[in-house]
Amino acid sequence: MSQNVSAIEFVAQNEAQPSEVRPHQLGQEVFKTILPEDVVWKQFPAFPPSVRLAVVVGRPSKSGPYTIRVKMPHGEKLMPHKHPEDRVYTVISGVFYIGLGDEFDANKLEAYPPGAVIILPGNTPHFHWAKSSEYVTQVTAMGPLGLEYLSAEDDPRNNNS
Repeated sequence: MSQNVSAIEFVAQNEAQPSEVRPHQLGQEVFKTILPEDVVWKQFPAFPPSVRLAVVVGRPSKSGPYTIRVKMPHGEKLMPHKHPEDRVYTVISGVFYIGLGDEFDANKLEAYPPGAVIILPGNTPHFHWAKSSEYVTQVTAMGPLGLEYLSAEDDPRNNNS
């Protein structure tokens, strides 16, 4: 019992006091909701043309928290790449396949169902495949967002067509 009290006392002592008002992040100064039909999907230059990205909260190109969603059609792949920021993925729909490593290897893919949460430390080489169906993931991180392909040939931004 005394351990529980100590833990509660610790949390209480380390919580922000009511007089400590923290500044709001852009777009978070008022209560609001974002419904699925409000999500605006767009092409993202670092993704293959059929993959879509939606900014849900924040400004991924700036410092600070952001939440994005990625919609990947069945059969599409994102070749080995890394992000400088730590990321938390939540699978919204479909099955999310992710593998770790410097080279695409289907044998290294792990499948995650809707509701799964995947924590990916920054600068971890990885790859994705919408192997069984379209999937949608939600990514939360601290910006700015970065994406570097391990091979320049895999980066859609290098296609001049």
